[in-house]
Amino acid sequence: MTDLTIPGFTYDRVTGAGGTELNVAHAGQGSPVVLLHGFPQTHLMWSAVAQELSRDHTVIAPDLRGYGDSDKPDALSPDTYSKRTMADDVVTVAARLGHDRFAVVGHDRGALVAVRAGLDHPETITHVGILDVLPTMDTWDVLHGVDAKVAWHLYLMAQPPGLPEKMIGAVAGEFFASFLDAWDPTGTTFSPRLREHYITASSKAVPSIVADYRATASVDLEMDRADRADGRRLTMPVAAISQDWGSLLGFDPTEIWGAWAPDFTYEPIDAGHFMAEEDPARVTAFVRRLLARQTVSR
Repeated sequence: MTDLTIPGFTYDRVTGAGGTELNVAHAGQGSPVVLLHGFPQTHLMWSAVAQELSRDHTVIAPDLRGYGDSDKPDALSPDTYSKRTMADDVVTVAARLGHDRFAVVGHDRGALVAVRAGLDHPETITHVGILDVLPTMDTWDVLHGVDAKVAWHLYLMAQPPGLPEKMIGAVAGEFFASFLDAWDPTGTTFSPRLREHYITASSKAVPSIVADYRATASVDLEMDRADRADGRRLTMPVAAISQDWGSLLGFDPTEIWGAWAPDFTYEPIDAGHFMAEEDPARVTAFVRRLLARQTVSR
């Protein structure tokens, strides 16, 4: 357990899908919003945003299964770390905290979980917010040529079990630090203590993090393809904010997300990948704009 916490938040271990316990920070009153972190981070990435949102919302910020202080079950099947299972965790945890309808906002890996929650649980999810990621199926489609080297780790962790875990485990600290450094253009986004927390927490979770990424190249991809074939889309208000990856990789984010969500808005941002920590005021305003949009009552 880390002694780092979000100030003013209560911490509990809450049971998710299949008995997996998640480390959950929660605080505030008002309409609920769940904040899901990305790689290689924990719920602490949301600290500034969560504190501001908790002024008028109930904010729930868990560590995803396999990350931080949440359980890290063995990947006995590809579904153990599928985004469907992780979305079921989120819905179950929110219900145990008394919320049967809530918004969800995710960064990176957490955004993929948020999208899957919206697709699988449209009666539960009121809004979906996405920070700096594309849907699983589209991510693989836009990665091509030498410019795709920015996502080299996706290909490494997509390999069969065994070698990726050994390779990453041998240099875990350096591996995870490389992303924190490469994706932080200012070099000042993280305090030394927080940076060390992310590196240590991720280094203790190599098998589960790899399993999360491996699922994205298998079962998660299959789910997206099945949804596209069935014409399944996100029916709630959806918003995305991201860097201009489209210029590098040759895609239009509005076109891609519009195919998944008819009620969709997009915002570019000039912050780096870790935008919730680099520019929390901008990200908080983005979330507030999303939550202000009307959703269909059920």
